[in-house]
Amino acid sequence: MTQDDGELDSLVRKRIRALRVAQGWSLDELAARARLSPSTLSRIETGQRRLALDQLVTLARALDTSLDQLVETATDDVITSPMIDTAHQLMRWPLRADPGMTVMRQRMTDPPPDSPSRMRAHPGREWLVVLSGTAVLLLGNRRLRVETNQAAEFPTMLPHAIGAEGGPCEILGIFDRDARRGHQRNEGAGVAGRTSP
Repeated sequence: MTQDDGELDSLVRKRIRALRVAQGWSLDELAARARLSPSTLSRIETGQRRLALDQLVTLARALDTSLDQLVETATDDVITSPMIDTAHQLMRWPLRADPGMTVMRQRMTDPPPDSPSRMRAHPGREWLVVLSGTAVLLLGNRRLRVETNQAAEFPTMLPHAIGAEGGPCEILGIFDRDARRGHQRNEGAGVAGRTSP
C-alpha cells in the first residue's frame, strides 16, 4: 500500500465515523442499519479491520451517501475565484459539488419586463438569494417580492423574469446545468431585457 492509499484509507474511516456521529447514531445503530456487527464497525472505524468494497457500499447506503462521496479524495482547490462577464455585468463561480452548476452574482437596476412575451422558460431549476435591496420575481402569473436575505427556488419551465424594485438590488443566483444552458442560449440570442440573474 502506498502513502496515498494509506491517507485515503484513513480519510474514509474518519468520514464513516463523522457521518455516523452527525446522524447522532451509536455504533450499534449504524451497525444494525448496515447489517454489520458493532465490533466489525468499530474495527473498521479504528483501522483494525481492512476496508472491504462490499462493506463500503453497504455503509455508504446506510449513511445515505454514495460510494463515490465516501471515497472521494480531498482536494486542495478550496478557494475559487469568479469569472467576470463584463458584457452582462455578472460574476460566475462554477460549483464542484454538481458538475454544471453555476453561481452568479448580479446587480440589477431595472424592473422586470412588463410584457409576458419577454419572460423565458427552459429546462432546469434556479435558486436566488437577494443580498441587498428588493427583487421582483415574475413566475408564470405570479409576481413575488423577494427582499434582502430571502431566497426563492423555482423550476425554470415556468415562464420567469427577475428585476429590481424601488432601486438597485444585488442577487446571487444558482443554476443547475439545464438552467445555465437555457440562459446561455438566451444571452447568445441577444434576448432583450433581463430575464434572469
